[in-house]
Amino acid sequence: MAMPGKLPIADARALIERLDDEELVSEIRRLKAERNAVILAHYYQESELQDLADHVGDSLQLSQAAAKTEADVIAFCGVHFMAETAKILNPGKTVVVPDLTAGCSLADGCPAPLFARWLEKYPGHTVVSYINCSAEVKALSDVICTSSNAVKIVKALAGEKVVFAPDRHLGAFVQRQADRPDLVLWQGTCVVHETFSERRLLELVAAHPDAEVIAHPECTEAILRHAHHVASTSGLIAYAQKSPKQTFIVATEVGIMHKMQQAAPGKTLIAAPPEDESCACNTCPYMKKNTLEKLYLCLRDLNPQVDVPEPVRTKALRPIQRMLEMS
Repeated sequence: MAMPGKLPIADARALIERLDDEELVSEIRRLKAERNAVILAHYYQESELQDLADHVGDSLQLSQAAAKTEADVIAFCGVHFMAETAKILNPGKTVVVPDLTAGCSLADGCPAPLFARWLEKYPGHTVVSYINCSAEVKALSDVICTSSNAVKIVKALAGEKVVFAPDRHLGAFVQRQADRPDLVLWQGTCVVHETFSERRLLELVAAHPDAEVIAHPECTEAILRHAHHVASTSGLIAYAQKSPKQTFIVATEVGIMHKMQQAAPGKTLIAAPPEDESCACNTCPYMKKNTLEKLYLCLRDLNPQVDVPEPVRTKALRPIQRMLEMS
């Protein structure tokens, strides 16, 4: 007899051991149809998950897709805060993730109790929080932003005093682009984007003088000052596709290369290097926790699920909705 929440199929572990990737993908598609599920995947996911997803995008695109879906189940191949956002927007739907421990250094580095106490020092400030934060931090915010729309949102708040959290490098980029030197910044960082090496980047530029450097705004200013174009993941893909240049040095998580190569076939993409040559520090260890096998299991068992307590959800919903309206 099948356990509650499971489909009446063979034992999952034994089945996975018997299947190659193509057969596992077929099983996932079968489960998706039976569950009436939608699969969302971030650009930083492994390529096989991106190819399987119904929607692949950056945080803004995936938030928009989650807000519009009519599926009963949302299987979110990303990190925890992204799945929380989907649940905030869809309280009546089941939201599952392949790996519940897929977190985010930015979200972890901005715990809500500390953030709440810090905000007490800035009364009268509008709180703009980058979507890379927990549901509890979103509930303390006035408007959420993504790297796609952060500059636009802060510019729209002209005349208001603004606190920006949790990424200090994105915040510094917004300060410059929106001409808001008064922006108050929480001092969080991304473990991937702060590891890129200016020294090694300049070595790559010297070796590839015709290449353009394109970078995500979570990178340090030392990297961004050498970039020909700074944008969100979706913006970087669009730029590589449209630019007449043939070679790009890409300063963001390496998972972006899969969709970027599909969008710009024939062009040469070079991953910007971290300082430590012995590590894969330009790969997000959290994003890569998700696998085909784990996606199969979460659709089969509808577990692990992501839930947000209703009082937190209702408070967090308002700033997310404001972001979607402003976008």
